[in-house]
Amino acid sequence: MSKPELRAEARRLRIEEGLSLREICLRLGVSKGSASLWVRDLELTPEQMSVLEKRHSGYQGQHNGSRANILKFREIRRQYQEDGRTKAREKDPLHVAGCMLYWGEGSKQKYHLELANSDADMLIFFLKFLQLSLLIPKNKIVVRVNCYNNNGLSVDEIENYWLGVLDLPRECLAKTLVNRQPISSQQRGRKLLYGMCHIRVYSSRLVQHIYGAIQEYTGIDKPEWLF
Repeated sequence: MSKPELRAEARRLRIEEGLSLREICLRLGVSKGSASLWVRDLELTPEQMSVLEKRHSGYQGQHNGSRANILKFREIRRQYQEDGRTKAREKDPLHVAGCMLYWGEGSKQKYHLELANSDADMLIFFLKFLQLSLLIPKNKIVVRVNCYNNNGLSVDEIENYWLGVLDLPRECLAKTLVNRQPISSQQRGRKLLYGMCHIRVYSSRLVQHIYGAIQEYTGIDKPEWLF
């Protein structure tokens, strides 16, 4: 894999699988210094941190201890949701719209926020919500593009388009996924000129914040969102 691909995979292993730096180094064959640099800004969930601590100490959790941890981390998620409910009571229009947009179009992952679309205006608005309502800095935002390479534009031109309209630096860009449209496609060269753009932020806290806010805004109860 190229260096950007290794970086992207290291970040995925860290946040989605909760691997330690040592495990990432062994999996990818990279130095600890490189792995540390690539993942140092990522926020692990309380569950992942607990798993790492137990793995490193050789601790074999008993049933009661495991059950206690489940309840402990559920309570942490409940508090994150309560923070979202508190924010929702302010009835800030941008926060309301952003949460509702995520409810309708977001990926509903457990450990990260993600919204993908081909509509630049929608993504610009979602980014405004992330930055102004949730106070997420640019260096915590990851952008991934999924595009075709036979629509008359180069991959660089497509990437620069999305970075330009979103006003984000190239450091935010993950490896672009390129698919070639078949010659027989009826949509060849006519639709999704710039492909799809994914905006992602790794934070289980913010996922639960939005879940809590949605419940407050709509008056519904979704206990399954705590799991």
